[in-house]
Amino acid sequence: MTEEQVLVVDDETGMREFLKIMLEKMGYQAEAADSGETAIQRLEQGRFNLVICDLKMPRVSGMEVLRRSKEINPEAPVIMITAFGSAESAVEAMKLGAYDYISKPFKVDEIQLVIQKALEKARLVEENIQLKRELKNKYGFHNLIGLSEPMRKIYEMIRQVAPSKSNILISGESGTGKELVAKAIHYNSPRRNYPLLTVNCASIPESLLESELFGHTRGAFTGAYQSKRGVFELADSGTIFLDEIAEMAPSLQAKLLRVIEDRSFRKVGGEQELKVDVRIIAATNRDPEKEIAAGKFRDDLYYRLNVIRIHLPLLRERKEDIPILAQHFLEKYTRELDKPIRKISDEVEQIFMKYPWPGNVRELQNVIERAVSLEGTEVILPESIPEKVRYPEVRLELASGIHLPPQGIDLEKTLQDLECKLIKEALAETRGVKVKAAELLGLSFRSFRYRVTKLGVAKELGMEEEEPGPNNSEED
Repeated sequence: MTEEQVLVVDDETGMREFLKIMLEKMGYQAEAADSGETAIQRLEQGRFNLVICDLKMPRVSGMEVLRRSKEINPEAPVIMITAFGSAESAVEAMKLGAYDYISKPFKVDEIQLVIQKALEKARLVEENIQLKRELKNKYGFHNLIGLSEPMRKIYEMIRQVAPSKSNILISGESGTGKELVAKAIHYNSPRRNYPLLTVNCASIPESLLESELFGHTRGAFTGAYQSKRGVFELADSGTIFLDEIAEMAPSLQAKLLRVIEDRSFRKVGGEQELKVDVRIIAATNRDPEKEIAAGKFRDDLYYRLNVIRIHLPLLRERKEDIPILAQHFLEKYTRELDKPIRKISDEVEQIFMKYPWPGNVRELQNVIERAVSLEGTEVILPESIPEKVRYPEVRLELASGIHLPPQGIDLEKTLQDLECKLIKEALAETRGVKVKAAELLGLSFRSFRYRVTKLGVAKELGMEEEEPGPNNSEED
């Protein structure tokens, strides 16, 4: 875990060096800048827990450094020091967000006390932010539903691996709950009080994924108007969940391997090596060994991620959990949608037990949400369940029902028409949520978007200008 970083800004060499030495003796990591311009560059390139800045400096004043510091990292306190203090400048500094204002000459124990209090406040603010984030997205074992033997083994595995520092690879089809397992591991680990950040490698364009992971400096590429901190920097001391890791481009796989091995990285366009302490939990719905054999996934990266392997069973492999899951989702959506629905009918439960659930738990969740929205009585009836769930045999007959007519067919056009029809059905089933539609079709979002574009229906489906981001896994 990294030590607290302090930036000292003063154009007077003696004061700058004095403060740097004092801070290092106090146990902090200190960097010094001899001008306002240099200070702003340092602020844009790295993250500081505290800034101590002289007020009067040529060209770029301390007020400008204060202003930029608050823009770049609002949570970091700034202490202003000056030999030319006045009530007006003190008031102005406090209005701009300065933590304190100290006049020279000052006593050493006085400024040390101010520094300690400023950093204590910064820690409390950061902990509060993390706590709110965790409360909002808190995941534990209670979100992993099921009493079947396969799920009992998963619970036991989580208990065993959560306290360790080892990287973990979670495998399983889409919708089996890989992200829930990742969150359960994190929130039951010693890192629980630090961030858990998720990146879906399939939903972010390759050109943006490197910046998302490692951040970038201002001017690193066209459109990089200001520096950005990537998830590796933001998740320091915590956990990163890399979903759909097999979708990552080989060039980025090499950079990720370096971060795992060296525990350091550079921002895009940056020269400074940033040390980081993160645990990586990766997930894939593909067979990693097949991806390696096909040359799409690096075997050395696979071995570094696959220290501990957790494979999630299909929903149809743990059918005894279906009624428990269905009841859980029923209670969830009756609360959210304020519907007076008491139960799921026996007939619907029988339908659920016979259906193969190709979309796994996520598909069951979508079916229950849809049923609660449509149901007008106090019991979920078959009429509120999608036809494909009520009559799965119709879907099975889809392919076998196509026969070659005597006059022949245009195979390419027929396949395109069928593909377009199924894509539209999937979108209708998921109410236009494209990521979920892709999952129903067994595609990654990137493959789904490619097919839509190739079929020439992107504009019709509202995907012409779409560039999905890291957090769009639940919406388009």
